[in-house]
Amino acid sequence: MARARRGQGELEGQVLGALREAGGPVTAAWVQERLGGDLAYTTVVTILTRLLAKDVVARERRGRAFLWTPTADVARLAALRMRRLLDGERDREAVLASFVTALPPGDEQVLRALLETAGPGRVNSWNTAHTDHGGTED
Repeated sequence: MARARRGQGELEGQVLGALREAGGPVTAAWVQERLGGDLAYTTVVTILTRLLAKDVVARERRGRAFLWTPTADVARLAALRMRRLLDGERDREAVLASFVTALPPGDEQVLRALLETAGPGRVNSWNTAHTDHGGTED
C-alpha cells in the first residue's frame, strides 16, 4: 500500500516539533529516530537545512556532526509560510482582504486584538493609510 504524501510544510513542522521536545541540542540521527517511520536520514538533514535557511533552527559543529537547536516555534514557521505565500501575490491587499473576510468570527476577533496590541509603527502606519482617523491616533 502506498504511503500518503505529507502536506506542504508538515514535515518541517514535525522536525521542528521534535527539536523543541528535545530539551537541548540534538543530532539529525536523533531527530530521525524520534520521528520514526521510514524517513531517510538525508531527508531529515535536508529539512533541517531548510529550517536553518528560514532562521528557525541553529546548528553547531560537534566533532563530525552538527547539533541542532530550535530558535522558533511551529507557530513562527507557519507564519513564515503564510508570509511567503503572501509575498508571491501581486495584489497583497486583495489577498489580505479575502483572508480576513473568510475568517470565522472568533479568529477575526483574535486578529483584531493582535493588531491593536502590535507595535505602533506597524498598525498605525496601516491605519493611517487605510482609514480616516481625522489625523489623530488613538
